[in-house]
Amino acid sequence: MLVAVAFLPMDASAQTFAAVVLLALLWICRVAADGEHQNTFRLLVLVIGGFITLRYLAWRGTYTIHAADTLSLIAVLLLFGAEIYSSAIHFLGGLVNVTPLRRPLLSLALMPRDMSIPTVDVMIPSYNEDPELLEVTLRAARMMNYPQGRFRVHLLDDGGTDDKISHPNPDVAAKARERRTELKALCARLGVNYIARAHNERAKAGNINHALQLTNADLVVILDADHVPTVEFLDRTVPWFMRHDDVFLVQTPHFMVNPDPIDRNLLHSFSRMPSENDMFYRVVQRGLDFWGASFFCGSAAVLRRRHLDEVGGLCGDTITEDAETALALHSKGYRSIYIDRPMVAGLAPETFTGFVTQRMRWAQGMTQILLIKRPFMAPGLNAFQRIGYLSSILFWLFPFARVIFLTAPLAYLIFGMEVYHASIAQIIAYTLPHVIATYIIADLLFGRTRWPLISELYEVMQCLFSLVAVFKVIINPRAPSFVVTPKGATLESTTVSPLAWPFYVLFALILVGCAGGLYRWEAYPLTRDMTTVVMLWNLFNLVTVLAALGALLERQQRRATPRIPVSETGVLRDAHGRTSSCTIEDLSASGAGLAIADETEPVFHGGERLTLSTFSPAMGRTLELPVVVRSAESLGGRVMLGTQFDLTEPHHGDEAVALSYGDSARWLFFQERRSRPIPFAKALGIMLRLVWKPLFMHVAVLSRRLGEGFTASARSGRAPAPP
Repeated sequence: MLVAVAFLPMDASAQTFAAVVLLALLWICRVAADGEHQNTFRLLVLVIGGFITLRYLAWRGTYTIHAADTLSLIAVLLLFGAEIYSSAIHFLGGLVNVTPLRRPLLSLALMPRDMSIPTVDVMIPSYNEDPELLEVTLRAARMMNYPQGRFRVHLLDDGGTDDKISHPNPDVAAKARERRTELKALCARLGVNYIARAHNERAKAGNINHALQLTNADLVVILDADHVPTVEFLDRTVPWFMRHDDVFLVQTPHFMVNPDPIDRNLLHSFSRMPSENDMFYRVVQRGLDFWGASFFCGSAAVLRRRHLDEVGGLCGDTITEDAETALALHSKGYRSIYIDRPMVAGLAPETFTGFVTQRMRWAQGMTQILLIKRPFMAPGLNAFQRIGYLSSILFWLFPFARVIFLTAPLAYLIFGMEVYHASIAQIIAYTLPHVIATYIIADLLFGRTRWPLISELYEVMQCLFSLVAVFKVIINPRAPSFVVTPKGATLESTTVSPLAWPFYVLFALILVGCAGGLYRWEAYPLTRDMTTVVMLWNLFNLVTVLAALGALLERQQRRATPRIPVSETGVLRDAHGRTSSCTIEDLSASGAGLAIADETEPVFHGGERLTLSTFSPAMGRTLELPVVVRSAESLGGRVMLGTQFDLTEPHHGDEAVALSYGDSARWLFFQERRSRPIPFAKALGIMLRLVWKPLFMHVAVLSRRLGEGFTASARSGRAPAPP
């Protein structure tokens, strides 16, 4: 019925009237969706908004698809195809997230006393991470609240395999031997089991499967090398396996304690704006969980061993072994559980190169699952599970649509191809209501976890690289190999990302499009309405690409481990027993930023040794850590102290990790504090304020590099290298 009405012909004035009525009704339902009967009104929002979009697509396909020549027809069809794809993702996302599920928090203390507590193997696969980073994760894993003797921690070292130790390159072999020796000593010191295999086969999946053959616990925890668990992780996840024998997976969010490079380089909103992955972990996974389709994300998860054994361990036909394994076990009728509480803290890639490397792997792996595993045909899945997997997988084809949306205006402004045949009246009647309805639905579903325009920026930053990566998979689905995401990188000075050059080309093309638009506006007065609309579209792309250029300025970063912003109280005690109250402003496993009032006595100086005492709710006791003052300065009526923990005594390392990473309530508070929606106008204002300064900084950095190149060439007598 709705489909038939969507194709009902109307003139522009009648359609405009109908659209205004529907948008008014849509907005009323959107406001009511925050009230008492929210599920009913959420559904109405999706139905009304979906109908507006369906009517737009019906109009587009019926009245606007024609062209004067073959090339123009190809451009028209590509743009319409991109719109159909975007609308399909829009519809699937609405269906998946119509009623996100929030599970209750369980605890071992709530389980019947006569129930047997499962044994657990905690596996931490590693490839090339620094021992200092691994030590934090290993210490935290050892301190999880679980009965002694019922769990064991294993480090799976794929950087010290027999193959690497016997590598024909002596430098590679020496580095592998040094790594194995150092990590074995670290594990012995911490009471952790060290496992290295003979061959680096099937990457992370092969590493874990090798360890599965050497261990025998009932449950298996997977933690990435930089993913630090809180003390309650096992206490909150294991009860679900005790309650339900058919549960194969309990997945928890990946909570990042540092900004990704786009946020760090451009947005500077880590503590004020929802993280880029909040939308997936705070909304989408809960939506999938409602339909029984939440899936394994590679880390921060617990799996049942006997279910893994049924599919031969982690699957390895694709480079996203996590989602592939979940698909295989869902197909067998087993269930997954998603717990929306941040209990594992990880690191986002620090550089744009690392960020793109990670996202290209995800895009390629999901495309592999689509082509090789065909979840839409997988036996054993119910209809909603198929829809859930398709929604998650098809999202990663966004590079095709995003590149088309970036270049379609240029086809008209530069080459004169009429890729969008419509009058201003028709655009107001059909296109504008569709855009507004899409925004209202996105605000309903993701308003607290994704600001307007931010998705566009992140997609533009990835699309040029992911497009090539996905295309390679389409040509040869089994070609991609697993690439480890680099973490813990440092930068001595601000520089331009080596991946910036495609954006320079795109920026130049959009500027040419602006010039072409001005020419067309003057030379073809009869098409000025359409030229104006397309120029506005091109200007929107220009703003987005300018923002992308800002994110490509890799800012200086000298800390390998980030400081976490906190606001907690403590007490400082000097060698003479004198004490001063302080506030902990930021924190890591290696040190803390402290604030004390100016009038507080005594005054502390650089190099002074003190003791920091603070109560840890997670540990249920006061933690005491020796600190060394590294810096002291007066700021805003307070003295700010930069301190470093003195971890000479082994137990102080545990105390530092417990203080920094042990309490999930801190992550939850931090997450909730930045989960706030903002209107589109404010988001646009933020983008416009951010984009101009980076452009001049790019010019300055490139000019400096060019000058350095000329200076070096003058000394050597060679031509300067390009910046």
